Amino acid sequence: MGCLHSKTANLPSSDDPSAPNKPESVNGDQVDQEIQNFKEFELNELRKATNGFSPSCIVSEGGEKAPNVVYRGKLEGNHLVAIKRFSRQSWPDAQQFVVEATGVGKLRNKRIVSLIGCCAEGDERLLVAEYMPNDTLSKHLFHWEKQPLPWDMRVRIADFIAQALDYCNIENRKIYHDLNAYRILFDEEGDPRLSTFGLMKNSRDGKSYSTNLAYTPPEFLRTGRVIPESVIFSYGTILLDLLSGKHIPPSHALDIIRGKNALLLMDSSLEGQYANEDATKLVELASKCLQSEAKDRPDTKFLLSAVAPLQKQEEVASHVLMGLPKNTVILPTMLSPLGKACAKMDLATFHDILLKTGYRDEEGAENELSFQEWTQQVQEMLNTKKFGDIAFRDKDFKNSIEYYSKLVGMMPVPSATVFARRAFSYLMTDQQELALRDAMQAQVCIPEWPTAFYLQALALSKLGMETDAQDMLNDGAAYDAKRQNSWRC
Repeated sequence: MGCLHSKTANLPSSDDPSAPNKPESVNGDQVDQEIQNFKEFELNELRKATNGFSPSCIVSEGGEKAPNVVYRGKLEGNHLVAIKRFSRQSWPDAQQFVVEATGVGKLRNKRIVSLIGCCAEGDERLLVAEYMPNDTLSKHLFHWEKQPLPWDMRVRIADFIAQALDYCNIENRKIYHDLNAYRILFDEEGDPRLSTFGLMKNSRDGKSYSTNLAYTPPEFLRTGRVIPESVIFSYGTILLDLLSGKHIPPSHALDIIRGKNALLLMDSSLEGQYANEDATKLVELASKCLQSEAKDRPDTKFLLSAVAPLQKQEEVASHVLMGLPKNTVILPTMLSPLGKACAKMDLATFHDILLKTGYRDEEGAENELSFQEWTQQVQEMLNTKKFGDIAFRDKDFKNSIEYYSKLVGMMPVPSATVFARRAFSYLMTDQQELALRDAMQAQVCIPEWPTAFYLQALALSKLGMETDAQDMLNDGAAYDAKRQNSWRC
């Protein structure tokens, strides 16, 4: 996806107008050009990106106090995003919602997930953010399967989230709603990042907490209001999560700390693989953050000064510390034009190449179809094929499906090209499951046909099955390379 054009560039912002507005990162690197600008999306774009807000695309759902749903979606250009859909009653005023979202959308930092757009059309209110492929802190901390989160990674999370909060504070976004282990996400490098969704109120009324009240700041329980110091309290609960590997109510944790039994808080699954001195410092920091009086809590600069020195393996990549596979997509160097169109999800080019290729990959197919032309049955079959090809050429995919379906029932020998063309037609009419089925049928006809694999990759990608789609793309490219080498011999 190219640079996004913003239709909201001239809207007033709820931020301090004097606050700096240029994208920046914690290490000075320029932020990805694709996500620099904020955009107002059309509802149809987001509906298409989520297959009509399909339940299969849901990645999380909010509770009764903050009713919303987060979907995984794919925009044009194969760009994965997370789309938060608010309840219809949350933001009656569309303009207010857009202004609030645009303010948050100005934030650009490597420690937070970039908000790249919103939609306020009719009753719909949606936010669009970068997609984080490696789950939440909650998953890695509380529901791990292979290994517990290592101590050095826990310290890194504490440090990176402190950096994120300090950046938001500098940018005059001092309020974060309901900071918890579900709001910390891991990017493709395994680095923890703070979800931007928490910088938006859940509604115009500012309902701020959906988690158990035992974990909310005392002032919120007293007044129903969130203040900047509330974020520090919530950060303290994150530290408790990281220390214990459990969700411990702050009051219970403070009782343990006051009893001078701080190390009783520590996660037993770590098996002592940490320095007691460092653990004690994090426990002391958590205690300071969890003070009942907001004025007694530290600020974000103090958090940074306390946590940063505890990082001992800064040179080790996060995905290595976490034991995550590095999901870098390495495309084969010799992709054919069809393979490149598949990799880019460029369906227009894919269609053009299918047209130009015709039936030439099926040796003898045309002869079989034209054999015994004098019979009425074969003549009818040829006419059906002709009308299907004309419809396919003219991008009349509904009729091409109809003619090719009729042809499949008439042909004595299955045609890989007919299956491939019908598969593509199904793709263009949002019938991904049928497209996948036909692409597999094409592979049965010609087992090492790259086109069949590329079509399966397209269908799987449309179905949100990215790993399988990448495998199919790689298989198609391998057979492409094999063909090219055989032609050179």
